This record gives sequence, C-alpha cells and structure tokens, in this order.
Amino acid sequence: MKDNFSNQASQYSKFRPHYPQELINHVLSFVKNKETALDVATGNGQVAIALSQYFHTVYATDISENQLQHAPKIINVIYKNQSAEETDFHDKQFDLITVAQAVHWFDFNKFYAEVNRILKPNGIIAILGYGLFSTNPDTDKILLDFYHNIVGPFWDAERKYLDENYKTIPFPFEELETETFSNVFTWNFDQIIGYLETWSAVEHYKAHHNQNPIDIIREELKISWKKSDKKVTFPMLIRVGKLK
Repeated sequence: MKDNFSNQASQYSKFRPHYPQELINHVLSFVKNKETALDVATGNGQVAIALSQYFHTVYATDISENQLQHAPKIINVIYKNQSAEETDFHDKQFDLITVAQAVHWFDFNKFYAEVNRILKPNGIIAILGYGLFSTNPDTDKILLDFYHNIVGPFWDAERKYLDENYKTIPFPFEELETETFSNVFTWNFDQIIGYLETWSAVEHYKAHHNQNPIDIIREELKISWKKSDKKVTFPMLIRVGKLK
C-alpha cells in the first residue's frame, strides 16, 4: 500500500469532503450486528467517527502515523498504525469492514485474503469513495484541463480505478445491490484551492517541477469561481458485499 498523504495530513483533515449521513445509513442497513467495526486506511478518521455512533467498538488503521495524529480522539475508536494487508486482528472479529477512498492503493489479493480472515461469516465489507467533482460549466472546463493535462501525467496508475467509479476493482464477494448517492457542498475559493492541494498528483508535480501547479490556474479559477453559484458535487462510489 502506498502512502501518498502523510505530508498533507493537516490539509487532508481540513479540506477533504466528508461522507453524507445517507450513505453511512445505507451501509449500516446491511449490517445485522453492530458490535465491532474496522475502518481500513482511515486517514483522518472520518468514517470511523461516523461508525462510532452505532458500534460498540470501532478500530481504525492507517499506515500514516501523521494522518492518525490528525484524527479525532473518541472513546470507542481505537487507532492502529498498520497496513491494510497485514493486521494483528483476530479471525472473524468484525461485523463490518469499511474502506473509504483508499482501496485502489492496496494489494488486492493480500487485502481481500485478510478480509476473509477477519470478517465474521455474516459480516459486511463496504468499499466507499468519491469521483472527480463537478461545479459549473466554466469552472469545470478549467478543472478538467488541470486534472487531465496539467497534473494528469502525475497521477499514480491506481487513479484509474476512481475514474472508473470503482466498477473495475476486483471484488471477490457476494455483491449486494446499492443505491446511488452524491454529495453537494457550497465552497468558498479557499476551500476549492485547499481541496486541490490534497491531490496526490499536485504533490508529485511539486516534487518534479519545484512549483505549485495550482498557480497556473489560480487567477482564472478565482474569476470563474466568483461568478459561479459555488456549488460542488461529488459522485459517491459504493460497493457492498459479504463473504461467499
């Protein structure tokens, strides 16, 4: 599993979009028992915190200690600095395992073997994420050029799984039918810039060129954003399954 986000942990915590309660509720509707949950690659703990309201105990793992330091401390959430593919959990320990915006970084075979080991026979695995956001036609034109052409060469190969809405990831489980969700925000200019700063491709571009690619579009984006309704819509990605 790659760690592309330790250097951006504070930005990630501040600017990454949260998951809508409707999506969390939908995942929970598949889970019969709510004793123990695991959120893998928890990052800043968004999904773990959401699950903590419903489960007796929530474990949350990440390979980035820096990310975990920015996660809220909740009494029934236990954070662990470990990889997705190798954990120290007991066999058949979890009623629910979630992965949000991270499964594309994993070694699929090793991770799914671990899921088969630690998920209860009637447990649920839920893969969550969000695709490229949309705004208004003028701003989208700027952002699509930025996404594909300016930082496009600097995306990791795994990004394709998000572009394909997680439909092409391996998913060796009995898949359950899910609903469709989107997440809508009203963002000011600082928020949209802050979110772009969390992109791994932006970090890779900075390292390669020693300059921030956002500066290329900053002024044009500011003018466009000032004229817009400032709405941002993320398509939510979800796949839910149980052991075969």
